[in-house]
Amino acid sequence: MFYLTEDLFFPPVHLAHSSGIIGLGGDLSPERLQLAYQSGIFPWFEDGEPITWWSPNPRMVLFLDELVVSKSMRNIRNRKIFKVTFNKDFRAVISNCQIIKREGQNGTWITDDMIEAYCKLHDLGIAKSVEVWQDDELVGGLYGVDLGHVFCGESMFSKVSNASKVAFIALVEKLKKEHYKLLDCQVYNSHLESLGCREISRDDFMSILKS
Repeated sequence: MFYLTEDLFFPPVHLAHSSGIIGLGGDLSPERLQLAYQSGIFPWFEDGEPITWWSPNPRMVLFLDELVVSKSMRNIRNRKIFKVTFNKDFRAVISNCQIIKREGQNGTWITDDMIEAYCKLHDLGIAKSVEVWQDDELVGGLYGVDLGHVFCGESMFSKVSNASKVAFIALVEKLKKEHYKLLDCQVYNSHLESLGCREISRDDFMSILKS
């Protein structure tokens, strides 16, 4: 495990601890965040903890052709009860991701400093959001970091059933049309698996990221 200084540097990911942690410290500047994602690394920590940088092995990803859309989700989308937009209200999306409680989690890893850092990335056109609306109310969405050929998903939220799935599916369809290679989902959870995501080795992930 490495202790980062003000120098803009990350060690090679194969040097990460078995837990996936590769470093502690540094900052959340736009330059460091960009370098992190380009290097297969992302920050994940809670308030009161040092900034913790991760590069897990294996890595949860979605190959875009493997998206699973259930019959019930197809019916929901065909009913057009939701409207989807892109990059219309990034701050609202990340703020909702911070406050919406999730099963099995006591708190959030999206600190106020993280919100400001990713809003700066959004202003630079690097962090992007998907918004889902129902009757002009924001009811779901997701955000992540766009590397041009890989989209690194960070978090999503729902205020009503299926809203985050609608955002996820809309994002995947957009990425597929624009010939992206991969949607990075970072670490395993069963919800992502139900949408077609699967784990691959860190080496395989890095090969795609660097291609």
